[in-house]
Parts: sequence; C-alpha cells; structure tokens
Amino acid sequence: MDKLEAEARATATKHVINMLQRAGQLEKVEQYKRRVSRKKASVEAMLKTAMQSQLDGVRVGLDQLQVSLSEIKEIKDSLKTMDQLFCEVPALCENLQDVREENSRHSQYVTAMENLKHIFTVPECVEKTKQWISEGDLLHARQSLTDLENSRDDLLWELHKSPNQSAADCVLLNAYFEDVEELSSLLEKQVRIVLGRTLNTVRKEPTIIVTALRIVEWQEMQDEFAAQRERQSGFKPPGRPKHWRKMAMDVLERSVAQRIEGTHVDERDEKMWLVRYLELTRLLILEDLRVVKTLCEPCFPPSWNIVEKYVEMYHNCLSGHLEELVQSGLEGNELVSMLAWTTNTYTGPDLMHHPELSFDTSHLGPLLCEATVNALQDKYLQVMENNYQEWMRKTLEAEQADWRAGVAPEGGETDGFFHTSAPVIIFQMIDQNLVVTKTISQELTHRALLLSMDQVTQYGRLYRSAIITFKSRHFEDRSQVPFFTHYMITIVNNCSRFVELAKQLKAQYWRPGVHDRDSAVKLELLLSTFQNLRNEAAQFLLEEAFLDLDLHFKDIATPKWLSSSIPVDTICVTLEDYFQDYVHLCEKNFELVITEAQNHVARRYLTALLQRKLSLKELDQRRKLAQKVTHEADQLKALFLRVAPNILATDSPLDAVKALTEVIRSEDAEMLSLDLLLVIEKYPDLTEEQLRRLLSLRGDITRQDIEDKLKVMKDSNENQSRNKRLSSPPSIFSQIKLS
Repeated sequence: MDKLEAEARATATKHVINMLQRAGQLEKVEQYKRRVSRKKASVEAMLKTAMQSQLDGVRVGLDQLQVSLSEIKEIKDSLKTMDQLFCEVPALCENLQDVREENSRHSQYVTAMENLKHIFTVPECVEKTKQWISEGDLLHARQSLTDLENSRDDLLWELHKSPNQSAADCVLLNAYFEDVEELSSLLEKQVRIVLGRTLNTVRKEPTIIVTALRIVEWQEMQDEFAAQRERQSGFKPPGRPKHWRKMAMDVLERSVAQRIEGTHVDERDEKMWLVRYLELTRLLILEDLRVVKTLCEPCFPPSWNIVEKYVEMYHNCLSGHLEELVQSGLEGNELVSMLAWTTNTYTGPDLMHHPELSFDTSHLGPLLCEATVNALQDKYLQVMENNYQEWMRKTLEAEQADWRAGVAPEGGETDGFFHTSAPVIIFQMIDQNLVVTKTISQELTHRALLLSMDQVTQYGRLYRSAIITFKSRHFEDRSQVPFFTHYMITIVNNCSRFVELAKQLKAQYWRPGVHDRDSAVKLELLLSTFQNLRNEAAQFLLEEAFLDLDLHFKDIATPKWLSSSIPVDTICVTLEDYFQDYVHLCEKNFELVITEAQNHVARRYLTALLQRKLSLKELDQRRKLAQKVTHEADQLKALFLRVAPNILATDSPLDAVKALTEVIRSEDAEMLSLDLLLVIEKYPDLTEEQLRRLLSLRGDITRQDIEDKLKVMKDSNENQSRNKRLSSPPSIFSQIKLS
C-alpha cells in the first residue's frame, strides 16, 4: 500500500507541475481543484456501483447453490426408492402372469366376436363377391373384399401379438381365407379390363372408369397402411403391397402400344404405304390425346398427372415402333417421309402443337434417337447420290447421242442461242431434293447442298472427258460430224448455263455465316470447273475454224505472199463464215470467242512474220512489206469490228502487228533505235528472241549489229522495262512461242 501511495503522490506531483508551469495558471488553481474533486467523486461512484453489482451476483450464486444442494438430496432419495421398487418388479410380474394371459384371451375373443359374422359367412361372401365382380358391380365387390381382408388381417394380427403364437393357427386361418386372394385376383382382372378400354369407355360411361380408379386408390391406401404397420410392429398382411396403381399404369401403357400397333400397314408393296401409316398414326394420336385432355383428365386423380403420362406413353410407344420400322428397312422416299414426319409433323401444329393440344415434348427427347436419325440421313444422302449419278449418266448419254445424231441443234425460241435442257434438268433435280430436305432440317439441307455440288462438279469432269473424246474423233475424220461447230457452241452455252444456275442455287440456299470454308471451296470448285470447261470448249470451237486456215497462215511472210492478198482474204472470208454460226452463242460467250479469235489471228500472224522466211535488204522492199502488213492488220481489225463493234473497239492485239511495221520501215540507224525503243516501251513483254527475229527480218543489219543493239537496249531499259512489265498486263507477245 505504501508503495502504491508513493507512486500516486509522484504521479500527482508531476500532474501539478505540468499544470502550473506558467504564472498565469495560478489564477486557475480553484478551477483545477473543483475539476479534480468532480472527477474523484465520479470515480468513487463508479467503484461503489461495481462493488454493489459484484456483491449482488455473489449473493444470487450462493442462493442457487443452496437450492441445487437441496434438489440433489431429493434426487438421491428418489433413486433409492426406485431401486427398492425395481427389486419388487420380478415378483409382481410373476403375480400378474395369469392376468396377462387372461387379457390376451379376452382380446382374441373380442376380435373373434367382432368378426364372427364374416368368419361364419366367408363362403357366402366369397360367392356373392364373385357374382358382383361378374356383374360389374365393382364398388360392392370392393367393399365385400375389404371386409373379408380386414377380418383375416385382424385375426392374424391378434395371433402375431400373442407371445405363444402357433404356426398351425396361422396356416389354419390362411387356408380358411384362401378364397379371399382369389377374389382379389378376380377384381384386379376386372379392373385391368376396364382400364384397358379407358379411351373408349370414357366417352360413353366415364363413371365406370371413375369406379375402377377409386378401387385402385383404395388399394393404394391399404398398401400404405400395411407398410406403416409393418414398420411399427413387423406384421405384414398376406398379399400386400398389391401396387395396383403401377398395375393400372402398365395396363394403360399396354393399351396405348396396342392402339399404335393397330395402325400398322402390312402392304409394303404399295408405294405410299409409309405415308398412309404415318397419317393414320397422326390422326389416331391426335384424337386419343383430345379425349385424354378433355375427358380423362376430370376422371383421374390429380396426383396421377394423367395427361402428361399419356403424352409420355404415346411418345415412348411410338418411338419404339418407329425404331422397329427403321430397323426393318426403308427405301427411297420412305426415308424422307420418316425424317420429315418425326422432325416436323410430330412436333408441329399438325400433332403435338395442335391448337387443341399444345403439348411440349422437348423434355421427352427426340422421337428417334440421334444415331437412327443420322443413319437415315446418311442412307438418304447415299440414295440421293446414286440417283444423281444415274440421272447425270443418262443425261450425258443423251447429250452424246445428240452429238452423233447428225442433226443440227435448234436455237432458243426467243434468243436463238444453241443450248440443251441438260443444265436445267440437273438443277431442277437438285432443287427438288433441296426443297424436300428443307422440310426436314437446315443441317440436312446443307449436307445435301454439298453433295449436289460435288456431283455437279463430277458431272463437269465427265462432261469434259466426253467433249474431248468427241473433239478427238471429229478431228480424226471431220466428215463424221457435220454439225461439230453447232454442238460446240451448244456446249459452250451449256457451261455458262451451269455457272449461272449454280449461282442461283447459292443465292437460294446459301446462308451467310453458317457454311464453313470447305463449303465455299466446293462451290468455287464447281464454278471454276465449268468456267474452265467453257474456256476449253471455246478453244475447241476455234480450233475447228483455224484448222481450215492453217495453210493460209503458213503462206504469210513468204515470197509468194508479198505479191498476193489471197491468204488474208481467205482468212477473213472463212472467219466471217464461221462467225455467222457464232451468233448462236450467248452474249458473254460470243464476246469470249471473238476476243480469243482475234488473239489467235494476231498470234498466228505475228508468229508467221517472225519466222524469218524473208530477207528484205532493200528499203523499198521493207516499205512495201510494212504497207502490206499495215493494210492486212487493218483489214483483219475491220473484220472483227464489223462482227463485234461494241466488244473490240479498243486495245486490239492487231495493233501490235502495226507497231512492228515502224521498226521494219525505219530508214537509218538512229531512227531504228528510237522506233525499237518505242515498241519495247509499249510492249515490255517482248522477248529478246522476238526482237532478234524482227531485226533479222530487215535483212540490212548484220548479226553482230543486232546483238549490239539488243545489248544496248537491254542495258538502257532493263530496270524500267522490268517495272513496267510487272505493272502492265501481258500483251499478245507473251503468247507467242518461236521455234
């Protein structure tokens, strides 16, 4: 205490020193004293309150301990008393044994007295109950059966409770009431018959269905009571549980399966047997579900969810039956009928989503499993592929027969263009197949579209092979096919028609963002196949014409040609004659063929000119040659402008022929170099060999001078010519190959 007091004084001294460090603070001494007094009084009050609270808690605890002690003493006395009483129980039990046995006998007598009526009248009740069942009075039969079962079960229950129960007594009772089980079986059979005719009976006499359902519900209640008593006492009445509700659902499901199987059509030889069967099934299910929704639902207990159960039963039974049909084998259009019906008709407004039904079967899964649907689709696509191959083979054979027939093709009624119906027939066939698949699913339509494109591409390859064979046989003996040109025109137009129809097919069935890159590649392959075949057929068409002109092109740039206009005149007349047939080409193909013909003429003319068949050492000879070449180039150009004025008005390849004449007619070396430079600048793809041949044609320049000029041109114009060659489109000179 002394130490604590000393510490307190020291603390107080420091506190006073801190408060009175300045002279002005002495005036506040009284104020400080009052503040300290108030604080001291507050602390003392808090201490008193805390001490009082602690003392009250201690007092209450002591009182409770006192009460607990007295209660413990009472409990101890009670336990001693109970021990004494338990010691007397065995003797009391022996004394009451006679009473317990008498009570058991009394209970059995009471039960026997209560059931004497049923015990003595069991045979009579059994016969009466059988009569009621046979007459269809199911409610009275159920009540009588219930009374008999209750009597039997009560007696068996008394035997079960008896500690000295006799097995012989149980056997005796069961034997006495054995007819009760027979009655139960008869009643169950009758209920089965009634429920099996539910959809027919509920339209005329719904009370019969209600009666059967009440009996089923009563048996379910008895099953629950028996199960509860078994859990409590271990006693289980004979024949329980009966599970009549499960039996009822099995009967309903079996009746549904029989109704679906009843619509089966055995006459598979008929073409439309599956369509007729599916339509009969649709009408049956639609009518039955109408009955279920309008008539059955009020008759059945709500807990049965009978509408949902019936929808599920019809779905499952129909699914199994259709799976069996698929496994038995479907062919051709039967595959389409099955896929369309299961995918769209079943779930659509014609059946499950009918305005009077509006059932959602999505939770039940698809009518056919995914593997079966995939198998049907694969088989259908295989049939489609086989049909495509057969039809296209026959179409191609018909085309080839027309080629060999020796009869000129007929032009269109409106445009006069030569073509056949093959492209339209093929794409109509494709469109019909895609229209059918579109009624099934978008995925199947996509797969059918890819298959169709593959088959048309394959047809293009076969078509090309047949065309090449046709062309080769014709050129072996040109007298065999008098209308070769006409049929080649037809082929060129057909190829363009294939491309146009393929683009229309894309516009109609192609969904942007759905088809992958492989699909785009297949479409591009189809288009390129027929575009390339069109170009190739156009070359075959021109090959026929230029075969007749071969000798005339060989006469160009020969000494005989210098004094004669016959070769070029003949070329113009022959080409103009062929061009009369080319008017049967459609506009784009006519443009293509005329453009290719002009390129071919320019290429053959330039090739002949650069073959070095002439040597013009005199200036007059070179001038005459230049004038002749210019005149013939204008003559040929005029021919093409006359035939196709809107197509070839500018950028004619024959202008390249006239450009070379400037080099040929040049009079001195400086002008020659300038003219040569201008030609190279205009046609940067001129090769060194072509320039060498051109300069050699003059005949006044030595070989060494030619090489020197070429080297100078090459050095001075190498970079510029390379850049221009890369940026400029290729000219006619890039097509000339000199031997």
